[in-house]
Amino acid sequence: MTDQMRPTIDIIGREEINDLEAIMSVINTDTDERLHSVHSVYDTVFTWDYEKGQRPKLDKLYEKAKKAQWNGQTDLPWETEVDQEKVVAANAVANGGFHEGIDISGTSIASWGDKEWLQFGVESQNWTLSQFMHGEQGALVCTAKIVESVPWIDAKYYAATQVVDEARHVEVFSKYLDEKLSGHYPINAHLRLLLDEIIADKRWDMTYLGMQIMVEGLALAAFGFMHQMTTEPLLKQLLRYVMSDESRHVAFGVLSLQEYYTELSAAEIRERQEFAFEAAIRMRDRFLQQEVWDRMGANPKEIVPLLMQVPERQVFQTLLFSKIVPNCKKLGLLDAADGWLRTKFTEMGAIAFEDWADTGEEYETMQVTGSEAVA
Repeated sequence: MTDQMRPTIDIIGREEINDLEAIMSVINTDTDERLHSVHSVYDTVFTWDYEKGQRPKLDKLYEKAKKAQWNGQTDLPWETEVDQEKVVAANAVANGGFHEGIDISGTSIASWGDKEWLQFGVESQNWTLSQFMHGEQGALVCTAKIVESVPWIDAKYYAATQVVDEARHVEVFSKYLDEKLSGHYPINAHLRLLLDEIIADKRWDMTYLGMQIMVEGLALAAFGFMHQMTTEPLLKQLLRYVMSDESRHVAFGVLSLQEYYTELSAAEIRERQEFAFEAAIRMRDRFLQQEVWDRMGANPKEIVPLLMQVPERQVFQTLLFSKIVPNCKKLGLLDAADGWLRTKFTEMGAIAFEDWADTGEEYETMQVTGSEAVA
């Protein structure tokens, strides 16, 4: 590692972070793939120091996680009837319509009527829940890796509870897709690239940074959006339970890395900054939903640039980082190396969130038990 940051093209594969043509050229060509292998070589670490509570904040998180377990089969009202088309239409009405603010005149979708826009909404919901499910499996695998590789017993204890959490999340999203919605989508190529890189890295703290801080942090914000916007009560309750777990997961990353990063050299911190930036870009890029436009017979390269000009869409894209930026600040990543990551987040339009509460502070306010999840 040199004293200079690597150029953007070496980190994310393109020079301009908003190059839509380059973003949409990254596609999943293995849509029929049933199994996906990622080669990883890392140390499995045993510790013979079993003294519980040496890291009191992690110990407190572990005790809270044990009490907060819920059963995805029995604690959610799966008997709830879900008419997906009615839900999609109601969501659209509640949130301003399907294509409010988009000038589609002269495009291949200019002739779309209510039928086509309703089907687009259905496909969009199928796509979104599918990506949530794939991301949760990534978290399941990564957290199992953390159990193996983290050197502290308190962290191993907590990570073991998170493995159970993530299995439950995969289970409930899969069940909702199978029983309440109308189709699955393969994993988005940008999301798969990021998960592959997180899993392949042999350093245990990079697994934390990539999954606990970046992927889980964005997921927490995205789940919050969907929880707020959906009119469907079963999904709303499912998301509330999942958000309660996810807030603990992100707090776990903040509390663990905050201690560890004080021991790293400036060059090592620079590597973490670059990785955080790459993760942020890949997660942002996956939300373009080009697979949905393809399935609907529309040209994503024609439509997506129009979407990106809509102010509400820009706000949504930015708010996805409302959990990530303050957590990176708490870890000291924003201002290390002359504020390189601060500059990058500024270019992305996300730096305004730096003084929002970090998840290490706010997770307790997000905990739910029993009937509280319906609120």
